[in-house]
Amino acid sequence: MEHHESHLQVFKHRFYVCLILTVPVLLLSSTFQSWLGLTWLQIPYQNLVLLVLSTVIYLYGGLLFLQGMANEIRSRQLGMMTLIGTAISVSFFYSVTTVLVLTGMDFFWEIATLIDIMLLGHLIEIKSVLGASCSLEELVKVMPTNAHIIQGESDQTVEMQVTQLKGGDVVLVRPGEKIPSDGIVIEGKTSVNEALLTGESIPLQKQPDSKVIGGSINGEGSLKVRIEKTGEETYLAQVMKLVKQVQENKSRTQDLANRAAALLFYIAVVISAITFVVWTYFFNVSMALERAVTVLVIACPHALGLAVPLVVTLSTSIAAKRGILIRDKKAFEQIKDVNFVVFDKTGTLTEGKFSVNQVIAYVPERELLAKTMSVEQNSKHAIARAIVNYAKECDVKALKVEDFMDLPGRGTYGKVEGDEVYVGSLNLLQELQLKAPEEVFYHLKSQGSTVVFTVINRKIAGVLALSDRIRPESKEVTVKLKQQGIKVYMLTGDSQEGAQAVVKELGIDVYFTQVLPNQKANRIKELQSKGFRVAMVGDGINDAPALVTADVGIAIGAGTDVAIESADIVLVKNDLRTILKVQEIAKKAYGKMTQNLWWAAGYNIAAIPLAAGVLYRNGVLLPPSLGALFMSLSTVIVAVNSQTLRKYDTQTSASMSENQTHDMLRNDIQVNHSM
Repeated sequence: MEHHESHLQVFKHRFYVCLILTVPVLLLSSTFQSWLGLTWLQIPYQNLVLLVLSTVIYLYGGLLFLQGMANEIRSRQLGMMTLIGTAISVSFFYSVTTVLVLTGMDFFWEIATLIDIMLLGHLIEIKSVLGASCSLEELVKVMPTNAHIIQGESDQTVEMQVTQLKGGDVVLVRPGEKIPSDGIVIEGKTSVNEALLTGESIPLQKQPDSKVIGGSINGEGSLKVRIEKTGEETYLAQVMKLVKQVQENKSRTQDLANRAAALLFYIAVVISAITFVVWTYFFNVSMALERAVTVLVIACPHALGLAVPLVVTLSTSIAAKRGILIRDKKAFEQIKDVNFVVFDKTGTLTEGKFSVNQVIAYVPERELLAKTMSVEQNSKHAIARAIVNYAKECDVKALKVEDFMDLPGRGTYGKVEGDEVYVGSLNLLQELQLKAPEEVFYHLKSQGSTVVFTVINRKIAGVLALSDRIRPESKEVTVKLKQQGIKVYMLTGDSQEGAQAVVKELGIDVYFTQVLPNQKANRIKELQSKGFRVAMVGDGINDAPALVTADVGIAIGAGTDVAIESADIVLVKNDLRTILKVQEIAKKAYGKMTQNLWWAAGYNIAAIPLAAGVLYRNGVLLPPSLGALFMSLSTVIVAVNSQTLRKYDTQTSASMSENQTHDMLRNDIQVNHSM
């Protein structure tokens, strides 16, 4: 983020300095003096003063474009920077010769205004899409900074930085703490939340010999973990490495304005060369040079630098009011062409949290819920919280609990109104030497549910089935995407059972389960290799490599900061239906960009041939000053045309209630702050 902020400051500083210097350049220009009736405004060595001021503007403000031109030439992707760099360089050095060697009209004021406009365009663009490469910093924040290392036979713990850990160290991980690095459990039982790292929606039970991942969150029990991997060997470090590689290797596809500029550059260079040769043959080198330079100057319209940034700024503002943050202009342009959408499951198609979906009671249901919630309300486990919330929704009141105990890896225990109540998993039943109702258990498991048993006085009193609830809008979105001919795919780190229920309900044809982060990115690459334009929608750390790899990465706003920083587009409201809205806005914006580029470059169709002297024998020859006036006119037209997007902004605002708008803007501010 600091790099982007410094880049913004560089453009801003250079723009204001050049703008200030442009004022005297305009006032001392003979063309402007003639237009404004300021011929009396003459100073000694006026041309030399113009030369000095223009040199500063060219070297200070134009340096950014000259560097950009060099980069485009090296990468063999000529575009906007090459067009600007060529125009300002040729016109500057020609103008220098008119002051020091030749006689002719200089282009100092054209150079100054061109650099100003282009700096302004880039400044607008950077401000509107600032912040697209902070994912690595956010990944680092996932890891804890300190660890409790066990030393000596007395099991004394010493706190030290995670960076000082080495293989073989034994660490103590208390309930609620993050596991400091990858390792193996040597003592203790607990559940560990790996959802944001691997996509596994269910907290995983851990016991001796279980593997744990650094950055995952320990549940209700204490663990002793022997560290196996540190530094670059860890799971999270490998994800970071993958994200970095993809960011560095991601195709630098030229955007719409660059493609237009590249085409205009080739046309202008060819016509300028032909003009020089023809005028040299029929007239002289001095006149030929002036005509050739005029062609190049006119070929670089001021409006081209504003044609896209103005639309991007307005469309991102409109999108923000719909709960959509556009973080990458190219991805925003490409989303209209997406023909394959890949969804993560946990936290994306689903809400990422447990809820009770079925209760099978062998005692009165309210009694079952009351005693179950009474014990579970003392636990911090995600499943326990879901059961308590469900009981509250059923208006069930908690009862007094005595002798509460957490049973790590199995469940909970407590005495309620004199009854011994156990709540837990199949492991708990086996420990109590009770047999699970197999038909019920396997039926619920086949539906992708997590099954919890309540035992009262050593008898099974009921069964509760929990699952990760599907978002209400997921079905609507998948159906509408299919209606547009867009294929829908699901990649998840979750289990087969958990995925099948979601796939069946949403009608997703292709899905893969227990997919690791690098495998998600590889799946995206496979689709791209087949010619698909792919959008990836996710919310977790394990989605980051895929979000960066995809043509368009879309993050759920309630997801991890890592996912948000890796994505091109952020859905602030966590409503998948906004994917359809951003497509609609992108199509309207693209249409407006295309119109602007035609307006910006359209006058070249007439102006360049006239500047080249095609109608010279008919008494028509476009002077540089008139060509510059046309450039200014095209800039005004582009600015006015861009503002017509506000009609859509008004329609957008009118379709939303005032409260919805305030909520979205508030969330917009919060997400921007987190960036």
